[in-house]
Amino acid sequence: MTTAVADQVDSAAEVALRAGGLTKRYRRLLPKRTEHEALRDCSFQLPKGKVAALIGANGAGKTTLLSVLAGLLTPDEGSVATEGRVAFVAQEKPVYRHLKAPDLLRLVAKLNTVWDAERAHDWLTRFEVPLDRPCGKLSGGQQAQVAFAVAVGSRPDVLLLDEPLANLDPLVRREVMAELLTEVEASGMTVVLSTHVVAELGGVADHLLLLAHGGLVVDGDMDELLQSHVHYVGPAADAPPGPGEVVEARHRGKQSTFLVRLPEDQAAPVVAAPWTVRPVTLEDFVLAQLARTRKGGRA
Repeated sequence: MTTAVADQVDSAAEVALRAGGLTKRYRRLLPKRTEHEALRDCSFQLPKGKVAALIGANGAGKTTLLSVLAGLLTPDEGSVATEGRVAFVAQEKPVYRHLKAPDLLRLVAKLNTVWDAERAHDWLTRFEVPLDRPCGKLSGGQQAQVAFAVAVGSRPDVLLLDEPLANLDPLVRREVMAELLTEVEASGMTVVLSTHVVAELGGVADHLLLLAHGGLVVDGDMDELLQSHVHYVGPAADAPPGPGEVVEARHRGKQSTFLVRLPEDQAAPVVAAPWTVRPVTLEDFVLAQLARTRKGGRA
């Protein structure tokens, strides 16, 4: 059944974004007529004021999901409900190349029913974007900052970002993420950002959405996910010395490392020497989940 994209959710629920059963198929004509599911039955909801990281291997469906959430693509099945205004910054960071940044902001102001010119200009000033050059003459990173200025100036309730850090150098990446967190704290907006830079999400994202082969395999609070997983490290073995479902097992020489998901409400286990229990980082967790799905499996 195909359903339309919904416009609003009940504000009393304090949910900014709700996706239910999203499925999107693409039809291929060559070499023979087939259908490919870019998204498959994706369901989740995000509370207001959260920063959600959307992670997955290339081709997992991240851009398709963001485009459906933004209303640019219609799902074949399922629905999307958003609270308030939605802004989307695509991976290409499109801008009008012949317009200077101030001219572009004036144009966008006329196209938006809600517009905060001071907010947009402050972003350009903060990141030292030249105001006297056409956008087509700006660097890729500067064009990205213009796109961000347009997005925050529209005062969205939900901000969708597709690989927002791709054109930025490491220092600016950190500064952009800091500014986005400031915007979240000041306005209460919800952010969904896709990225391959997992190491830079620590202290930034508080919710994780992990896609594999079009399906959502992880959906949860970042801290809760990490606290419910541990590493067992010890001598070579076929199984871990304590409780939990094995997510990943690595064996190198005479040492084994097991990443396990603990039983619900299980406190950090105590194991006998020479085994040790270590916490799991976000990068550990994400890479283990991606490894589980690399060859077509689904976590």
